[in-house]
Amino acid sequence: MTAPGPAAPAVTGDGGGPAEADQLRRLAVATLDGNWEHDHTVPSRTLYPHQWSWDSAFIAIGLAHIRPERAWQELRTLFAAQWADGRMPHIVFNPRLRVEAYFPGPEFWGSDRADDAPAAATSGIVQPPVHALAAWLVHRRAPSAASRAALAELYPALVAQQRYLAERRDVAGGGLACVVHPWESGLDNSPAWDEPMAAVPADAAVMRAYTRHDTVHADAAHRPTDLDYARYLAMVESYREHRYRDDDLARWHPFLVECPLFNAARGAAEHALADIATVIGVDPAPHRDRARRITEALVGRLFDPVTGTFQPRDVRADRLVPARTALGLTPLILPDLPPRQAAAVVTEACSARFGLAPRMDRPLPSHDRTASDFEPLRYWRGPSWMNLNWLLWRGLRSHGRPDLAAGLRRSMIDLVAGAGCHEYFHPDTGAGLGSAAFGWTAALLLDALASGDAGRGGAAEA
Repeated sequence: MTAPGPAAPAVTGDGGGPAEADQLRRLAVATLDGNWEHDHTVPSRTLYPHQWSWDSAFIAIGLAHIRPERAWQELRTLFAAQWADGRMPHIVFNPRLRVEAYFPGPEFWGSDRADDAPAAATSGIVQPPVHALAAWLVHRRAPSAASRAALAELYPALVAQQRYLAERRDVAGGGLACVVHPWESGLDNSPAWDEPMAAVPADAAVMRAYTRHDTVHADAAHRPTDLDYARYLAMVESYREHRYRDDDLARWHPFLVECPLFNAARGAAEHALADIATVIGVDPAPHRDRARRITEALVGRLFDPVTGTFQPRDVRADRLVPARTALGLTPLILPDLPPRQAAAVVTEACSARFGLAPRMDRPLPSHDRTASDFEPLRYWRGPSWMNLNWLLWRGLRSHGRPDLAAGLRRSMIDLVAGAGCHEYFHPDTGAGLGSAAFGWTAALLLDALASGDAGRGGAAEA
């Protein structure tokens, strides 16, 4: 089990007042300080001791409220490990740690076999590109000549990240990027991946050759099964054997899925890049055009008018995955999502499946509460996560639902007030699960505490 982190204060409601809100801020700052590792923040000291891609983006958003210079350092350190082809790997390994500190580690990934890999040891897959949005929000929180210079420094890397996804990962040619592994989606163990993963050849016996690190620090009943893990490794091995090249993925790679969250993040990134371009004196029009085309592709390829939600598309089978998960709600972060689809997403979020009606005063579960495979304790198959709540909160604000956004914000704050900065939470009881001192939970708590709800939102809002 995980080691305990800083204790949560006894606070209820919207921070409970100035004194209680200050207690929560101190808890969040202590968590982030405890996870700081010389030039970056680890998600947790136990389960995740290296630097993770989208974790660092969320962490930078929180750091902007307390230490802006550290927020920029977080992003600079991450992008120092960007590949020559533009991909931002999902893990950057800390060479100071022993090899057995995490599995699968750098020796399993073997990124040095790839032509485009950096000198640093990294994984070979990516995560949702929330980094441009993070950079823009860091600047908006603490604008200065230094932050404008930081935006100008990061801009080429952020553009290269987007170009990689558009040019190398649009396997179906419909304008959406494919994920080649469930880990790339960020929702590693979501039921959304069960059907596409069933076609991945693997045997649970494969796991006998390896020692899982996650089940040493967390209850195995809360983590992916050994069979799922064997399939995860099989997908890495397939990609690694091709030296992480994206040529002709449809011919040889076993898992190719267009994910709503991943592509919504791409669209949000283009909106943020348009704002960044304006600040640094670059033409924003190409970014706005790309954002529009991504939104159109999302609506055209992933929105199911029958269910009224966005669903992943299994590119190999050329069909939408039927599982109704929180992934389907995340396109609400797109400020140009058409009103019809935005209203449908809000209706889905308020339904019994996600249980947020009437005022969204309960945390968002990661999977349909009414589904037979809903598991409130197992990783991404039901528990509530601060980053999913945060994304939906932003989306509700930008689409004119401050009433629902306010309730969701209160529920986010209440989760940490009751259980501390846990990795994830039981969606009904609020009990803390996973790592007890988790970076993005602390960081996004700071953002929720600092941000109001009325009349604000959109890609550019802090």
